[in-house]
Amino acid sequence: MIPIVYLSAILLHLSAASAAVVPRQDSAKATTFDITSGDKAKVKDAAPVAISIEFFAFPEYVQVLGNTAQCLKNLGDAAGAATRIRIGGTTQDRATYDPSLTSAVTYSVDDPADAPANLTYGPAFFELASQLSGPTTIGLNRRLNDINNTISAAQEAVEQMENLFAIELGNEPDLYTDDDPIADNQTWSPSLDAQIQVNWQSQISTALNRTAIIQAGVFLQPPAFSIAELGPLEQSSGSLEYVRSWADHAYPQSACGDSTTDLESLQNHSSIVEFVMTFQGEVDAADELGEERPLVFGETNSATCGGGGISATYGAGLWIVDYVLHSVKLGYERLYFHHGTIGNSPYSWWGRDQVFSPYYGAIFAASALNDAAYITQLDSSTSHLAIYTFHSSNDALLRAVILNTQYYPNTTNSARPSETVVLTGLEDGESGKVKGKRLTAPWSTSQVELGESPTFGGQSFNGESCEAEGEEVWEKMDVAGGEVKIEVAASEAVLVYF
Repeated sequence: MIPIVYLSAILLHLSAASAAVVPRQDSAKATTFDITSGDKAKVKDAAPVAISIEFFAFPEYVQVLGNTAQCLKNLGDAAGAATRIRIGGTTQDRATYDPSLTSAVTYSVDDPADAPANLTYGPAFFELASQLSGPTTIGLNRRLNDINNTISAAQEAVEQMENLFAIELGNEPDLYTDDDPIADNQTWSPSLDAQIQVNWQSQISTALNRTAIIQAGVFLQPPAFSIAELGPLEQSSGSLEYVRSWADHAYPQSACGDSTTDLESLQNHSSIVEFVMTFQGEVDAADELGEERPLVFGETNSATCGGGGISATYGAGLWIVDYVLHSVKLGYERLYFHHGTIGNSPYSWWGRDQVFSPYYGAIFAASALNDAAYITQLDSSTSHLAIYTFHSSNDALLRAVILNTQYYPNTTNSARPSETVVLTGLEDGESGKVKGKRLTAPWSTSQVELGESPTFGGQSFNGESCEAEGEEVWEKMDVAGGEVKIEVAASEAVLVYF
């Protein structure tokens, strides 16, 4: 067992500052938040921080990478429940099921960094998926319009996977074209997609003799294609009983083609809130269709096409924290963060002998939500400070997150800005009980690959094993007059335990 070392907040700041190139600037102001304020929102799942793995790459993630199992376990341990997995993506709509294939998957590419244009998979694919410890969603092909092949694959999934949560029928139909086989020489549109979705749901669910088995929608950033459009047809057609969950996909930035990405805006609290709130209509539509069918971000990450130059940074880890918490507050049950081609996927959280900077934000967010029944946002979304509290089912205060999203790149020559956050509304008797773990790195732009690993509670993760390394560092926090003061530097976060 790793020993727990208790240090004062001041000593921890000195230690963290030594990892940075420049000193910290003394806090010039204090901002106060009342922990009894704000409106509570339900946390709808035990482990909202979830993983999506690109369809063709899934066998390699679990058979070749030696750190995948432990990285998934760490997330589950932090959350207090097994990590939820979705296997799917662009290549699910290029995949053909072959029940006679002995390997999990077969394909050919000219460059290992490429995704295959077509692939074949067999029963061994589902055997691998059945070994995952958490509820698992499988994405199957709809684009190629071979429903009999998809039914065969779905039947194998149901037979082998006791952990099967849902089946997706196609990936991001918003991107289908008139030339795709599924269009059948018709003009592709949201209404045509909805008609085909409900028809396929009915045929496949009937073949499986199952209800509540389909993850419907799977849209890339509504409103062009949306749950609001699909839902009413599900109701009127009688297909709603086949739906287990609804899924949207979300990427705040794009690294495709000539697009440019910007880390400062990615990690900015106000920008994160603004982006998440664009999905309010989807939350409302899903709620109207029944709370028993949760809404998830079935695929998400920092930027499309692998994430470009921003996605492997510590700043992307800070984005994960705020993005997860605000999405959960809005009403999304889970967020499946996508992991793509191994060796060519900057937004993946781990790879060959590496655990990347964003993973630290994921562990932080999962830890914050552990056993939480309610989440409350205390700030007004108008500054770089994000403040959240978490309560148990009996309304006991569990934790608070203090996140300073102010950008601090490695091009900065000035001292690192710092602010003091004062939490009020506490009982004086809490002194000695309140403690915290700090998420920090030298810069917003820090990358593990460059030798600039973040730490959470003083610990980092071994690249080969994904095991936590180093002594776990807790900060003691004194409560006086019902208040606790916590200093947080630019691009830092503190998880406070009560």
